Amino acid sequence: MAGAVYDRGYRPYEGERGGRSAARAALFRASVRRALGLRRPWRQKVAPSLLLAITVVPAIVNVGVTYLTRDSIASDIPFITYREYVGVSNALLVFVALTAPDIVCPDRRQRVLPLLFARPLTGIDYVVAKVGAVFAILFAFSFLPQVVLFIGQMLVSQDGALNYARDTAEVLWQVPIAVALLSIYYASVGVAVASLTTRRIIGGASIIGLFLVSSIVAGVLVGPDVRESSRFAARSAPSAAPLLDLLSLPLQLRDLVFLGHVGRDDPMSGLANGGLYAVLVFVGVVVAALVTLMVRYDEVER
Repeated sequence: MAGAVYDRGYRPYEGERGGRSAARAALFRASVRRALGLRRPWRQKVAPSLLLAITVVPAIVNVGVTYLTRDSIASDIPFITYREYVGVSNALLVFVALTAPDIVCPDRRQRVLPLLFARPLTGIDYVVAKVGAVFAILFAFSFLPQVVLFIGQMLVSQDGALNYARDTAEVLWQVPIAVALLSIYYASVGVAVASLTTRRIIGGASIIGLFLVSSIVAGVLVGPDVRESSRFAARSAPSAAPLLDLLSLPLQLRDLVFLGHVGRDDPMSGLANGGLYAVLVFVGVVVAALVTLMVRYDEVER
């Protein structure tokens, strides 16, 4: 009877030790892959694919329409502006409601947080990796359509690509800042709400409910918009109630970036220091979300 000898001894690890930065980067990459459905069943890839299509296809259509109408009187009609394109908040909200619970709830439900924090990884590292993953995806999916729109408009512009780029050079800094503000807002709030439960369905419903309920409450406080009901109606008084609308709050910051003031169609238009109030509430909401995350995961770390 033939026998075999197997060397199953343990050897010390002699490779490079990455430390906290490597652990944080690995958690970030794993969260991005999970959110995008990479190395997962095709069903997990539907949501990010739909979001990418919803955000990019309108830009392609816009460029195509501009090309077809460039020699007609319709060429002067703007179909969509860079400022308006930043406001795809509804699509982003649905994606955050699906993604944020999926990358944080299973860690608590499956009790893997003590294992993660047994490594050189702290609660702050965990929060940075998770919020950073959602932020990176939202920023990429919001910025890519703007790039497609800008390059496409350059190529079909009647005045030439260089003239178009020079005339719209301000969007080269306005778009990244506005998209970054929108992305960090949804990422921090979405992950913070999702961290309060271990059930992904409850987390997603809570995220959507928080934004929609705040929007409804703000709409009730503002009341009917008489400015749109009749062109002969008196101008309604400015209201600070929209500050309670968590859904449209980042869009007010968008208007500040592109216009320098709150949009004319916003109920806050004409309110003294309305832009400053919007910035303060925006910062307060983001800070509150990040503090909630720090407290939640500092408890697990200890």
